[in-house]
Amino acid sequence: MTVQNRASCAIEIGALSTPFHSMSAEEGAAVARDLYGLEGELRRFATEKDDTFRLTSAEGAQYVLKIANPGESLEEIDLQVAVLRHLETADPRLPVPRVFATSAGALLPEITDGSGATRRVRLMSYLDGVLLDSFRPDTAELREVGRVGARLRRALEGFEHPAARRVSPWDVRHLPELAMLLDDIEDPRRKAQLELAFARYLEQMPRIRALRCQVLHNDFSSSNLLLERGPVPKVAGVIDFGDTVETAIAVDLSTAMLNQLPRDAAQNPVEDLLAAPKELLAGYLEIADLTEEELSLLPHLILGRIIARALISLWRARSFPENRTYILRNTEQGWAQLDWFLARSPDQLSNLLL
Repeated sequence: MTVQNRASCAIEIGALSTPFHSMSAEEGAAVARDLYGLEGELRRFATEKDDTFRLTSAEGAQYVLKIANPGESLEEIDLQVAVLRHLETADPRLPVPRVFATSAGALLPEITDGSGATRRVRLMSYLDGVLLDSFRPDTAELREVGRVGARLRRALEGFEHPAARRVSPWDVRHLPELAMLLDDIEDPRRKAQLELAFARYLEQMPRIRALRCQVLHNDFSSSNLLLERGPVPKVAGVIDFGDTVETAIAVDLSTAMLNQLPRDAAQNPVEDLLAAPKELLAGYLEIADLTEEELSLLPHLILGRIIARALISLWRARSFPENRTYILRNTEQGWAQLDWFLARSPDQLSNLLL
């Protein structure tokens, strides 16, 4: 599906708008057996747009079986596999999944699901750890997350793939192309709030378009990071490369920082909403550089991601009411965050991290 704005610019939503047959654990087990010769217990993960299972074999080995949404193109899925295989050699110690071939040697085999739709399958290693989304990390943990994010950026320097040039709805360099979604916001107060934020963000677009770019994860978020907790924290897993795209370095980092904003800002207002994100940034800067312009724009890019999350999530919740709870899991916290950013002038935002 394509969303189109008032200026007739289009952005491809793709798998975010494609309904699909949700496969049962029994169907997934048959896929694992037929393609990989694996048998065992399957447990479904809650996901936004595909069927993903944890497979535990009789011997205790664990894997992730991912059956793509039929709206995902082969080129985009191939990009995800290519990135993971590149990272195996670029930085072998990075905790990212390994991809396994089928018994016939295929990395992206094709199946037909119960509805007759054609879908692509991947089998990957399972990474164990505590999901960062399930607790509030301390300073040491935040800095380690920042360091791993910087390592991932550096490992991807120079990597290229044709599908990385696609326009992603989650890449806030293209936020203006989601303007049409503002028309469907039903709550007048929320709509006015988003329209004001949107206008503020548009003022920064000439600067944003000039930022340094490369292929990046683009969803280095709490729901995609696993940690080993302890005196010396360790990132145990970076998962879900489905939003990988060529974008601005600062855009990728802003997503990681956004996910460390306090979730209870409405109930417990704080003076510095960016206190935790600053710790992540400090770890990042130990490994990789940022220009003064990138530091200046980071708060604006965080604001852009808050806007994009609200627009896309509200639209998808209306389109897929059966998955509403999962889709809107991060939306409610965003309103108080949005108020905090809007209470500061654009110049004040630009100076927050300098």
